[in-house]
Amino acid sequence: MKILDLYISRNFLHHCLLILAILVMLLSLLDLLVQLDEVGRHGYRFNDAILVVFLTLPKRMLDLLPITTLLGGITAMGALADNGELVGMEACGVSSLRICATVLAASTLLIGSAALLGEFAIPRMEAEARARQSRTTVAEQGLTMLGDGFWLRRGAAFIRVERMLTKDLAENVAIFSFDGQGRLQSYIQARQARLEGERLWILYDIIRRSVSEDKVVRIETEPFLPVEGFLTAAQAGVLGVPPYSLSTPDLVRFIEILQLSGQNSTQYAIALWRKFTVPLSTMVMALLALSFVFGSTRSLGAGPRIAIGSFVGIVLYFLDQITVQWGLIFGLPPLLTALLPVALIGLAALFRLRRLFWRGALQGLPG
Repeated sequence: MKILDLYISRNFLHHCLLILAILVMLLSLLDLLVQLDEVGRHGYRFNDAILVVFLTLPKRMLDLLPITTLLGGITAMGALADNGELVGMEACGVSSLRICATVLAASTLLIGSAALLGEFAIPRMEAEARARQSRTTVAEQGLTMLGDGFWLRRGAAFIRVERMLTKDLAENVAIFSFDGQGRLQSYIQARQARLEGERLWILYDIIRRSVSEDKVVRIETEPFLPVEGFLTAAQAGVLGVPPYSLSTPDLVRFIEILQLSGQNSTQYAIALWRKFTVPLSTMVMALLALSFVFGSTRSLGAGPRIAIGSFVGIVLYFLDQITVQWGLIFGLPPLLTALLPVALIGLAALFRLRRLFWRGALQGLPG
């Protein structure tokens, strides 16, 4: 039995990884064409475009994982069915439920890989990709990226932003002002900075340290301070941290900060719950793939089965994206927005496999 389990798992994972490689390669080529349009602007070079495409590979792989699981499951298990291997296994006493359980167990390897990508690879690589891409819009500002934050030079002042929470909200802003001889005149520290209009930023919870000519440091506090020409709305949008590029602890922290400051945190809450639904969606897609083999379409050939599965996968992908947008527009609960597509797909898969599970339940009854 263990040999059969390994054989089924190996076939399933082989087809999934092969399809994932093909889809990632195609989408990466399309993304490279988009990046080539930016080559030549503000020192953005061809090798930068190549590096950006490479750095965004983990996010691309994570997005494609559910549909890859669906297509990989259809092709792998469909091939076993077309070659009569599934019938042979069942004739040897291996139940269809056992085969399905083996496929679902193999999908946990994909789920584990997705968790590692989402928590470790994507946050770091996306931050580096944003740093490369930001050259096209903020290079002339004397900007230096540093992790999630950046340094910005404005005349004789240097501005340090620890992190852009959203495109109009920054966290932990420091402004160092120097005189013509390079001596520090003042140091302003703000807990948050919010964009008002196109170029006006309002700094909140200010601590100002000023250095007099006799080198005496005077400390003052202010509730807010307007700063003109910090960053434009377009530039801040480039530097803003997208929700999908954050790890789970950072998402939780972002949501708390946004809620305390009265900002809308729905987008980040949805991203948080979607991190937990990725394992479910991957397993549900594997279950849906099995329905094409053990369900009502078992009599179909490999070509029609793959074509139908591809169409279903595309429809489900767009349904998932539309559900997220509806959740943001209509203010639906983030948990409902994240779980609704997974629940619908799961119910559809279980409905198609109802005869299989019913037959398995009857076989388990005492004679």
